[in-house]
Amino acid sequence: MEYVSQMYATFWALVPPIVAIGLALITKEVYSSLFVGIVIGGLFYSNFGLELTMEHVFQDGIVGVLSDPDNVGILVFLVVLGIMVCMMNMAGGSAAFGRWASSHIKTRVGAQLATIFLGILIFVDDYFNCLTVGSVMRPVTDKHEVSRAKLAYLIDATAAPICIIAPISSWAAAVTGFVEGEDGFQLFLKAIPYNYYALFTIVAMSAMVLMKVDFGQMRTHEINATHGDLFTTPDRPYTDAENATDDGKGKVIDLVIPIIALIICCITGMLYTGGFFSGTGIIEAFSNSVASVGLMYGSFIALLITIVYYKLRNVLKFKQSMECVPEGFKAMVPPILILTFAWTLKAMTDSLGAKEYVASVVNGVSGNLLSLLPAIIFLIACFLAFATGTSWGTFGILIPIVVHTFEDKNPTMMIIAMSACMAGAVCGDHCSPISDTTIMASAGAQCNHLNHVSTQLPYAITVAAVSFVTYIIAGFVQNPIVPFVAGFTLLLGTLMVLRSITGGPVVEIPENEG
Repeated sequence: MEYVSQMYATFWALVPPIVAIGLALITKEVYSSLFVGIVIGGLFYSNFGLELTMEHVFQDGIVGVLSDPDNVGILVFLVVLGIMVCMMNMAGGSAAFGRWASSHIKTRVGAQLATIFLGILIFVDDYFNCLTVGSVMRPVTDKHEVSRAKLAYLIDATAAPICIIAPISSWAAAVTGFVEGEDGFQLFLKAIPYNYYALFTIVAMSAMVLMKVDFGQMRTHEINATHGDLFTTPDRPYTDAENATDDGKGKVIDLVIPIIALIICCITGMLYTGGFFSGTGIIEAFSNSVASVGLMYGSFIALLITIVYYKLRNVLKFKQSMECVPEGFKAMVPPILILTFAWTLKAMTDSLGAKEYVASVVNGVSGNLLSLLPAIIFLIACFLAFATGTSWGTFGILIPIVVHTFEDKNPTMMIIAMSACMAGAVCGDHCSPISDTTIMASAGAQCNHLNHVSTQLPYAITVAAVSFVTYIIAGFVQNPIVPFVAGFTLLLGTLMVLRSITGGPVVEIPENEG
């Protein structure tokens, strides 16, 4: 008989991640906080038996997640990206792009808008988005004294929110796979106009940049950045990766060619894993793709192309390229450690039946207050994704319940509730310190991870509050336009009030005074 914990499918299943997140936010120390959460999960699973706790934490947990092919694929992709960034720095491509950008992008606002634009362009996968946008835009935002915390927010806010409303993306494929008995792709398309958190995140991010609104801890980081301190806190977790060669030999093309190769190869890799080259259509191939494997294949081929290209350009010798391998790996050790612990913590909550507990809660409310159900599902998805650090896992739990609840009763309400589930999952994922996308955004911006979390949280909560109101309206009017207009108006009004409360924009120091 399979072993089942006494705490299985109870509220206790959510306690380990709640403790880990709370400790991380209080102590500002992420590794030990995550490990404490993992140990608590192991103790709950074993009913406080020492031997079974050790076995569950290390064998089922850490060893288990590092044996998972998808997880290993993501780690390989991370390391290859780190190597490529190191090579682009050593070849002078990053410095050359910084010089080019400084002559074309004149202001802090321009640097931030360029970051948003690039993030929107790279909509295929959130991991790929975070690391690519970070490595390309970091020299530009540094030049214009945009704090690393603000850069991490801009990267994070154009990763998952863009992917969840892009039909051709790894996220669309994931959502489609969770819908049984229905045309998942068609439901995904119909849910896009109702995905208010994703839509309003893009609106809020753009509006805050244009209106120069900053509040909470982010304002402190931005003020410090205009006085030369991009980090605010003493911690510099990525200093080894920051040394870019600037001997004047590198050209912008030395950054552009590797990035284009990376984009083309990663998209091709994802299509390959979805069977595109075996005759499957492009949409279906994306739906069937295994993102982690595709990104691993694509990034490795792009790395080989980059090594050959730099050798032919005579900007990096083969030996110098190989020297970037351990340096690139070292630069990615912090996100790899955090990801490993975050995945292990998720394994603990899975073994304690967190999914089953939340499913029972949702089924308990579905019979009554049907018009309020989208708003309720949004909140539940937010909490679950925040506690577990996974939006895809949240989709997997809630979307089948939503489809089952509404498929034979009200198809429109099913679409609204499904979009509320996706929006809430992205919101919780956005806020959570143990989310892999949040970790990747910190890595892409080379920002202290907890600085990113604490500065982003007030922004995400503001958009979440507006989205919650729009889902209440959507549940009653059951069309996408009225709630969007109401939410859009409420969001802009909130930002204007915040701007007046905080005392206006962060002062930008002119270049001749800087």
